[in-house]
Amino acid sequence: MKMEKLGFQAEVSRLLDIVAHSLYSDRAVFLRELISNASDACDKLRYLSLTEPGLLSDDPQFKITVALDKANKTLTVSDNGIGMNREDLISHLGTIARSGSAQFVQALEEGKSQGKKGDVSLIGQFGVGFYAAFMVADKVTVVSRKAGETPAWKWISDGKGEFEIGETERAGRGTDVILHIKTDAAEFLEKVRISTIITKYSDHIALPIQLIEGDKEEKVNQAAALWTRSKSDITEEQYRDFYRHVAHAFDEPWGTLHFKAEGKIEYTGLIFIPTVKPFDLFHPDRKQSLKLYVKRVFITDHCEELLPSWLRFLKGLVDSEDLPLNISREMLQQNPVLTKIRQGVVKKVLEYLKKAEGEADSYAAFWNSFGAVLKEGIYEDAEHKDSLLKLARFRSTHGDALVSLADYVGRMKEGQTSIYYLTGDSLEAASRSPQLEGYRAKGIEVLLLTDAVDEFWVPAVGEYEGKGFKSVTRGGADLDAIKGDAKADEKKPEPAAAGIDNLIALMKLALKDAVKDVRVSQRLTDSAVCLVADDGDMDMRLARLLQQHKRIDALAPRVLEINGGHPVVAALAKAVSSGKGEAVADASWLLLDQARIQEGETLTDPTAFAKRLGEVLAKAFG
Repeated sequence: MKMEKLGFQAEVSRLLDIVAHSLYSDRAVFLRELISNASDACDKLRYLSLTEPGLLSDDPQFKITVALDKANKTLTVSDNGIGMNREDLISHLGTIARSGSAQFVQALEEGKSQGKKGDVSLIGQFGVGFYAAFMVADKVTVVSRKAGETPAWKWISDGKGEFEIGETERAGRGTDVILHIKTDAAEFLEKVRISTIITKYSDHIALPIQLIEGDKEEKVNQAAALWTRSKSDITEEQYRDFYRHVAHAFDEPWGTLHFKAEGKIEYTGLIFIPTVKPFDLFHPDRKQSLKLYVKRVFITDHCEELLPSWLRFLKGLVDSEDLPLNISREMLQQNPVLTKIRQGVVKKVLEYLKKAEGEADSYAAFWNSFGAVLKEGIYEDAEHKDSLLKLARFRSTHGDALVSLADYVGRMKEGQTSIYYLTGDSLEAASRSPQLEGYRAKGIEVLLLTDAVDEFWVPAVGEYEGKGFKSVTRGGADLDAIKGDAKADEKKPEPAAAGIDNLIALMKLALKDAVKDVRVSQRLTDSAVCLVADDGDMDMRLARLLQQHKRIDALAPRVLEINGGHPVVAALAKAVSSGKGEAVADASWLLLDQARIQEGETLTDPTAFAKRLGEVLAKAFG
């Protein structure tokens, strides 16, 4: 047999080094991952056999075996599932194909550099649990034969940057993963230890797991689909372990929904809400990963009709009694039964979240992880918009706690008719925005929205309980009509300086088409200037987002608002009266650039800005 030597993808090589040399809290997770992979391989072949029954003709009963060989210091996990050919081995074991792999490895490296013991929860999120084998093995050999094909292939690696691959022989379809156990991991060659691990982590696997040592073989799991059991017979630990299996995750589930729908349509759902946000949550394909079973037979793990994309963070499965076993993925797109199941699942999840609202701290943790995804539903799903608006939580100027729209409306001031909000790239940047000054001075609460989707759902919804949404960066601030909180620091803007009208006229002439208008601000109390969008114009952050994605060529001119009582503005107004128009024109450009910088924008002409700033400093200290 001639073996070919190949190198790992860069991310894999770095990952293997981290996994192999980091001290994980429980190295036993390697066995759970290998058994889960074996179970998935059998599930995939069972689905293919619905249309190609010949694939099972030589070995119709699926099973998983774990064999111990103390003499040779090996542990072998075998299955008779779909198997892999040469291309599959290279693709699955030599490459991290999923999105975000670079960020994943970076996160692991950062944890290692900070002295952490290794964040195991990251491994399963990226579907790379196989590499956990190198925590206990100094060499791994994989022998696999793909169902329906004759050649078998061998893959060998010590996890140090390269692997070998070549043709070999295997009696039937399936995969053997042979671990050459490290000296310090000898415990994983003990029958009692391995049996305990399988019972603890893999008892829910719906296939028999046989443990073999010498000539002795015994079944060590119940091999019954967990979701078919009564809830009263399932422990929290069993739910947790099944979640980790089905989601390839290492965190605890934040929420567990186990239900059975009976009537015209019968189906069972075992659905989990994760605690940890997956790295690929915002991948452009927005795929959901709820598995679909029909009468306990796996059909697909990417059924787009089973769940709306705004619930794509859910893990688990739905098992239908009414769909035909031989249903194709194309037929799923048109099936009315699946539509009913989808409606039922969404209803169950929303009811669960509604009950969970009562635990404020726990719900806040959930919202911080998945709130941005749920807000996509507010924008996209008219049927569930109202329910999602009630579930939504936001940061605001009221304090550090998340607030609901009902909380906000309940705190609105006398004379206030709008729900004020400000969008920003980060909470820190938004909270420092000068546009907030006048609202803070009167104790008026403003929602701080920092998710990209906020730019779309807010204008699409328009209002909540008759109160319209209004951006504090748009149009007139209409603050005079609102009675501020008596306890608030009612810091009012200083009266406009004498000659302010002449200053505004000169600034308009100097700035020309760079701004849409120049006017005295109602909203500024401390800053000299700010930019706002005129009524009817596109919100400024949305315009920047569209420009970044090349949907618009350039930003439209905005309104420059000036604080009429600010010392700088007062000095400029006095300079205009003294005939220093040229200096005021340069200062006008500096103020405009200052406003742009406050908005997080890049300057259109940094050279001119630096020159003007230098001249002003020279005059001030000359």
